[in-house]
Amino acid sequence: MKYFEQAKQATRNIITLNNETINLVLTSLADSLVKNTDFILTENQKDLDRMPSTDPKYDRLQLTTERIKAIADDVKNVVNLANPLGNVITDRTLPNNLNIKKVRVPLGVIGVIYEARPNVTVDVFALCFKTGNVAILKGGSDAEFSNLAIAKVIHQVLEKHQINKDVLTLLPADRSATEALLNAVGYVDVLIPRGSQSLIQYVRQNSKIPVIETGAGIVHTFFDASANLEKGQQIIANAKTRRVSVCNALDCALIHEDRLKDIPELLSPLAEKEVELYADEISYALLKDTYPAALLNQATPKHFGTEFLSLKLAVKVVKNIDEALDHIAKYSSKHSEAIISENAENITLFLNQVDAAAVYANVSTAFTDGAQFGLGAEIGISTQKLHARGPMALEELTSYKWLVTGDGQTRS
Repeated sequence: MKYFEQAKQATRNIITLNNETINLVLTSLADSLVKNTDFILTENQKDLDRMPSTDPKYDRLQLTTERIKAIADDVKNVVNLANPLGNVITDRTLPNNLNIKKVRVPLGVIGVIYEARPNVTVDVFALCFKTGNVAILKGGSDAEFSNLAIAKVIHQVLEKHQINKDVLTLLPADRSATEALLNAVGYVDVLIPRGSQSLIQYVRQNSKIPVIETGAGIVHTFFDASANLEKGQQIIANAKTRRVSVCNALDCALIHEDRLKDIPELLSPLAEKEVELYADEISYALLKDTYPAALLNQATPKHFGTEFLSLKLAVKVVKNIDEALDHIAKYSSKHSEAIISENAENITLFLNQVDAAAVYANVSTAFTDGAQFGLGAEIGISTQKLHARGPMALEELTSYKWLVTGDGQTRS
């Protein structure tokens, strides 16, 4: 309980920091992450040694010199972004001369429960610190050494700048800490889970704290009758193979029946990357003579609506765009969905009808990312509709309050 009490107290300290100090600390953190690369990688290797390389979470867990530099660069991007705190959303004076302003303020204490993603430790701190929020993090045991190393670097930077280190708390990796965080009513203002569908469901079902759902992505791309074949090859291959363990990776390719003859060529780049296909009856018949037999399987119902997080992809032929929309409506997790088409009417229909946080036309779903959207970094991809949706960054970590000033007015 002391962790939560200290975090709550720290909200009063962090709100007094000016933007110049905040940016100075974050710049110092970016530099310190790079300087401590060897230390962080050594600790990360301890985590990697405990996980089979075939585990879908392995890629998310693994840090490299390049990835640490990219994490540091994202912190610098946050520094360069405008701070939304204090922004006046509305400002009006009523006939009785009451002045009413609606002003952006921090959410307060933000709890984040996440799995084998050590980069989240940095991203969450940077975004919370920039917006005057205190962060309480509960990482998974899979990334315990990595998270402890990164938290140590962050605390060293805070101490260097004489800032209360309780603005960042990394809870112990054991399960009891998760239970305590789920029940920290009165101390934690909002809880954000990042990880598998099972983790998100567990948090949603057991938390007594308001929850913002993020993460799980069951992602589709529809290859329309008018689609450009070369664009389709590039987009599908990139969405599936760029980084298979992330939530914006492609899980199901829907292909218009008018393009049956193009299916082998459309999916041929996936064979080079050793993507295992789960094809419906029609596409399986077309692929069995061209796609590597060891990588081709007949799909069963369970393969549709699955987030693979690996080199696996479901393939289904649909009669038209309406059938594609029906399939997406049934199986989508409302994360990221895409259409490949040269038909302006179908593109508009898809963009308007698909209910997801990010909807794409002729673009890889790999772009669903806070940094790619120009947000600096992200605390997660919200798949719900209340408060925030899609990549959550600075503005999404704020609420607002009403400031009312007058000169002795009373209400009759």
